[in-house]
Parts: sequence; C-alpha cells; structure tokens
Amino acid sequence: MKPSKETAFIAMGLALLITLSQISIPIGIIPLTLQTFAIALIASLYKPKAAITITGLYLLLGAIGLPVFAGFSGGFAALIGPTAGFLWGFLAFSGVTASLTHSDSKPWTVFLAALVGDAICFVAGCIFFKYNLGIDWGQSISLTVLPFLFHEGIKLLLVSLIHKGLQPVLKKEAYFN
Repeated sequence: MKPSKETAFIAMGLALLITLSQISIPIGIIPLTLQTFAIALIASLYKPKAAITITGLYLLLGAIGLPVFAGFSGGFAALIGPTAGFLWGFLAFSGVTASLTHSDSKPWTVFLAALVGDAICFVAGCIFFKYNLGIDWGQSISLTVLPFLFHEGIKLLLVSLIHKGLQPVLKKEAYFN
C-alpha cells in the first residue's frame, strides 16, 4: 500500500476520534462521551498497529495542547490528572480490541473484543482516579464505572453492528482488519 493511502486512513481514524470525543454530556466529574465508541469502532476496523497509532497520535496531539480531548480540552495536565487513566487506557483498549477482531468477525465477537478493551480502559481509569484523588475504591467505582455501564453496553452493541455493515466496503482495503 502506498504511504499516502496509509496516511489518509490514519488521518480518517484520527479525525473520527477527535470529532466523537467532542460529543460530551456532563453527568458528574467524568462526562459521558463518545470517545470509547470511537476507540472501539477504530479498533474493530483497523489492524492493531494502525489502531494504536491513531490512539497514540490522539494522545500526542492532546499532550501538546491541541483541544482534542473531551470538552475541547488538551494539554499535558490532562495526561496526569484524575481522568488520565482513561486516556492512557485507550492505548490498551485499541490494541487489545484490534488484536481480537478481523474483517470476518461475527458481531458478538466484535462486541466481546470491544468489551474486553473497554473493561481494561475502565480499570485503568478507575485505578488512576482513585490514587490521583486519594479516595477509596467504592467512591472511585461509583464515580468512574457505575454511571457508564449501560451507555457503554449500547455503544459497544452499535460498534458491533456498524462493523458488520462496513465490512463489505472495507474488506477491499488491506489496511483494515
């Protein structure tokens, strides 16, 4: 594949992630966003190296101050603040999910792969939140996990259905799973 085509596919994934990250509903300390939806979709469609590259570029752009994170935020402080565990967890989320899916994965396989990646991300987010704020486990779980369970399930279900729908188009491109 030509490097310019690879760059275009990476840029499309990055643009999707940045755009969906801005869809945010404040429901407490941690907003409900479409970041995890974007990560799951990218990871289920792209090969692992590309999915991790997209996620890494997203973190890099945010670290240098571009307003790519939820709520149009950015800056290195976001990568060490209370919710930084989620951002770092996106790397594992994208790598694990992309490794467990491919172009002919059944929707339930995509759902389970995304669920594993999402769970890793939420564990990282919960742990980092707990230690960053010095709160107990119950508080951390009630603020970082419980309010999002239903919404995450819906997002991952949608990803598994979208993955199936896009496969006839994307199978033609070697850069996708």
